[in-house]
Amino acid sequence: MEKILPLLENDGRLTPEQLAVMTGREVEDVKATINRLEEEGVILGYKALIDWDKTDREYVSAIIELKVAPQRDRGFDRIAEKIYNYPEVQSVHLMSGAYDLMLLIEGKTMKEVAYFVAYRLAPIEDVVSTATHFVLKKYKDKGVIYKAPEKDERESLM
Repeated sequence: MEKILPLLENDGRLTPEQLAVMTGREVEDVKATINRLEEEGVILGYKALIDWDKTDREYVSAIIELKVAPQRDRGFDRIAEKIYNYPEVQSVHLMSGAYDLMLLIEGKTMKEVAYFVAYRLAPIEDVVSTATHFVLKKYKDKGVIYKAPEKDERESLM
């Protein structure tokens, strides 16, 4: 398990056969381990990391900081659960420091994100304040560096 998880985290497309070779284990043992980890909720899913800026898809991302009043016996869990069920919300993290929850959300426009914050997040009971930061450019995400397209030097000569 200790060897399989980092390999899968780095490349979720690795087959059990490849993982068996890389870890020195039997293929059936690797398959059984992966199945067990999926059933236990250790492996939550497999996703591709896509550079949407290289496509025609129009969207904006924003990081939203929330200060909230924790609830007796539930802490921040009830508020986090309510928030992570919105489809715009990509991530929710409990944080230490100046704010309590950090959200990553996506919308089609800045106006759509602002509407979401003003009319869905801010009115939630126990939300004390919000701060929205729009993502202007991604340089690295989940350990992957986003590279700008290579410029053709001949273009600068024209």
